[in-house]
Amino acid sequence: MRFVVRVAVNAFAIWIVTLLPALQVRLIPFAPGEWVQVLLTLLLVGLIFALVNTIVGTVVKIVAIPLYILTLGLISLIINGFLLWLTAVITENWDWGLRTGEFWLTVVAALLIGVINAVLGGILRPRREERERR
Repeated sequence: MRFVVRVAVNAFAIWIVTLLPALQVRLIPFAPGEWVQVLLTLLLVGLIFALVNTIVGTVVKIVAIPLYILTLGLISLIINGFLLWLTAVITENWDWGLRTGEFWLTVVAALLIGVINAVLGGILRPRREERERR
C-alpha cells in the first residue's frame, strides 16, 4: 500500500513540475492525449521514477556515503537530479513519457519533486499510533 501511495504522490509531483515551463520538464502522454491518457502517463512515469529511486537510488546512495559526509548531504540534490534524468532516459524510448532539458534545471525539478513528496508523504503516511494498533 505504501508503494502505491508513493507512486501516486510521485505522479502528482511530476505533474506539478511539468506545469512550470521554466524547468524544461515535459510530459508526453499516450496518443491522443486526453486527460485519461495524461493520468495514465503520469502514473506510469511515477511508477518508473519510484522504481528507479528504489533500485538505482539505493545503490547510488550507499556508494556515495563518503560524498554525503564530505558535502554535508548536498550531493543528494545531484543524485536526485540524476535519478529524474535516468527516468527520462528510460521513458524516451517510447513515444510517451518524461522529457528533460538542461541538467541543472532537472536538479531543480528533482528538488521540487522531493519537497512535494516530503509534504504529501508526511500527510498521507499512517501515524505511528495507527500502525501500533494493527
